[in-house]
Parts: sequence; C-alpha cells; structure tokens
Amino acid sequence: MPEATQRISEIYQQVVERNPGETDFHQAVKEVLDTLAPVLRQHPKYAERKIIERICEPERQIIFRVPWQDDQGEVHINRGFRVGFNSALGPYKGGLRFHPSVYLDTIKFLGFEQIFKNALTGLPIGGGKGGSDFDPKGKSDDEVMRFCQSYMTELYRHIGELTDVPAGDIGVGAREIGYLFGQYKRITNRYESGVFTGKNPSWGGSLVRREATGYGVVFFLEEMLQARDNSVSGKTAVVSGSGNVAIYAIEKLQGMGAKVVACSDSGGVIYDPEGLNLETVKQLKEVERARISAYVKHHPHAEFREGASIWDIPCDLALPCATQNEIDEAAAKKLVEQGCIALCEGANMPCTPEAMKVLEAGKLAYGPGKAANAGGVATSALEMQQNASRDAWTFEHTEERLHDIMRNIFRDCHNAAEEYGEPGNYVVGANIAGFRRVADAMLAFGLI
Repeated sequence: MPEATQRISEIYQQVVERNPGETDFHQAVKEVLDTLAPVLRQHPKYAERKIIERICEPERQIIFRVPWQDDQGEVHINRGFRVGFNSALGPYKGGLRFHPSVYLDTIKFLGFEQIFKNALTGLPIGGGKGGSDFDPKGKSDDEVMRFCQSYMTELYRHIGELTDVPAGDIGVGAREIGYLFGQYKRITNRYESGVFTGKNPSWGGSLVRREATGYGVVFFLEEMLQARDNSVSGKTAVVSGSGNVAIYAIEKLQGMGAKVVACSDSGGVIYDPEGLNLETVKQLKEVERARISAYVKHHPHAEFREGASIWDIPCDLALPCATQNEIDEAAAKKLVEQGCIALCEGANMPCTPEAMKVLEAGKLAYGPGKAANAGGVATSALEMQQNASRDAWTFEHTEERLHDIMRNIFRDCHNAAEEYGEPGNYVVGANIAGFRRVADAMLAFGLI
C-alpha cells in the first residue's frame, strides 16, 4: 500500500476510534479522505503539519438543554447542538436543523461537509452546523416561538457576525428564523443583522436566499451537462422532497425547459406525467403545511404512491433534495438501467457509498452535494455582505451573483479533477479543491 494511502487509512481509523457510533460522520469523513491521497503525495506539507487530522476534529462542540412549555402547560425537554468545525476561512457558517432524528452525529457530519462546501464558494466563511431534536411539525406558532426563545437563550452567547452565523435548514424556515433572531435581539440589545441569514427581506434578508439552494443545484447541473454538449432543456426530471430546496429546484428546472414529473415527502411520491403544477405544490407545502398526497385532489390525473421510491420513475435527470442516504445501491442501479444521464445532489450526502460507486460506473454526470448545493450558503454570505454595508440588492443582481458563484464552483471542481487525473469526477474535484483552500489557510496560521 502506498505511503500516502496508508496514512489516509490510519487517519480514518483514528476518527472512527475517537468518535464511536457516529456512522454518518464516519461516512462523510471517509468520502473525503478517500480522494486525498494524491494531494498528500504532491504536497507532503499537509501531512507533516497534520492538516487532515486537525480538520477532522471540530474546533468546538456545544450541547445544551432546551426546556419549553406547550399550549397545554406541559413541560418538554429537548437537546440543542452547535458544532463549530473550522474557522480557517471565516466565521463558522451553517444552518440549524430541527428534526427528531438530530443528534451529535448528524450535526458533525453536516458540519464537516460544510467546511468544504463553504470553501468552494470562494467566500470568507468557515464551516459549522447546529440544531435540535425538536420537531416543529404539528406545533402551534406559539409553541415554536417558546422553543426558539429557549434555544436562543443558550445559543446567543456562542454566536455573532464575526464568530458564528447560523441560518435555516430542515425544520427551520422564515418563521423559526424570525423567532430566533428576535430573541437574540432581545437578549443582546443589538440589531446585529449579520448574525443570522435566511432572514425576511423586509428586515435584513437577501432576495434569492429562499430560492438559492434549489436554483444553484440546477445551475451546477446545467454546467455538468454543457461540459458533455448537452442541456437541461427538453429533459424529464424527478426531484425528491417537497421542501424549500426541492420546490425551487423544480422552479428553475421548469424555467430552463425541463419537465418535472415527480416529487415526494415522507408519506410517498406524487407522479404527474403531464408535469408537476408547481403552484399547487407551493400552496400545499409553503402555505397549508399539508402532505404532498393532497396534490391529487387538485389534479386527479396525477398518482400518489404511498411509501414508494421516487427513483423507480424513469427520468433523464435525478435531483435528490430530501435527506441523507436516500439513494441506496438498488435505487442507483434502477436509475442507471432506466437511462438517467445526470444526478445532482440538492440534499447533503443523499447517496450511500455503494450508490456512488454504481453512479460512477454508470458514467452519469454526478454533482456531489458539497459543490452542487452550495448556492444556499453562498447567498447567505451575500446576505452577510449586504448587512455589513447596510445595503439591499435586487433579485436579478443577487441571482446573477449566485449564478457566477456556481459557475466558478463547477470550474474549480472540473479543473481539480483534471489536475489529479480524474477528469469529469466532480466528487474528487470538489473534495480536493475545497480541502486545499482550507488547508492552505490553516498552514498560514501556524499550529492553532
């Protein structure tokens, strides 16, 4: 076994031993480390200063109790998290996820991914993530407000526009951001707009932020297809999920001439062979907070498949925009067999390692999440710029900035993959380009 490969294997085993039971974190680390041996061979300084070992260890991990009271007066106890993973390029930046599945492993895997995603944007932001095992589904506005206020009563002391800048993620939308920011403002007695992103544009938020992750995925997808002399236009697409990322990926796909025939939620899949009616999806998910199954009440020709896999539906373009590990080996094989030509990740780590091998062998154009879904955090950084300058940009200007950033991310991934002998492999390209940007900053700062 070559020396660099042996070193990588040893580092990974150390990570597993130091973080027992954290399988999602192990998976995220392994996916990156497996691509870095050529970098260590070409740049031994990274090994000498133990850059990889330092990147794999969070700079800080905060876990705290979040007590709150429901509308019936019953007291509940949830657990809050915030992991500041790496601040070599700027203040920690990453969303908050409120979902029953959240625990430390979840936050660490997301925070680790965020390091490289944020680095790829080329903007001065480090990597972090946070959240809670609180479930906002089915809760009243007052219950969500009380939880958010309790959560922020502890978190406020650990964040700031120059320290750590949270945003939204699964379960944390405009409502939750408003309550969290309001409590921060109340406690600190400061209107520090830049401490949170994803805010409403009427009080410091950026236009395009809501759309940014979904739009960015499609911009990256189009760049991949153009590199193969192809295009989104005229293709049939399926998009898993029906939350923020999925909705705006569908919107941009439709705007660029694709037909999106399916989306999903945890209950099942909507299949509309005529193409999804996006206004209905938005009404159900953004206004009514209803299940996607209600789509068929408005469009009887469509079909709801309870508990089904969206990846059984034939498509040219597949966009997983729901959650981690939603595409396993069997689903990946189905996509390849049915002629899918490109897969672009709107979710974080939605493909299992086995699925990734199938997609690579099938020669699909494959856009990894840390590159393809970086549009959200990129626009968050643009929101921070506007807050710092007390400015507000137009939708058109902000979208063009986002488009430029996604083009640059694709270019960096493409060039890094070619430089290290893996042309067209954007997983390798994204990992190496992001790693080198962070590693060079860490070297410049000395041993800290």
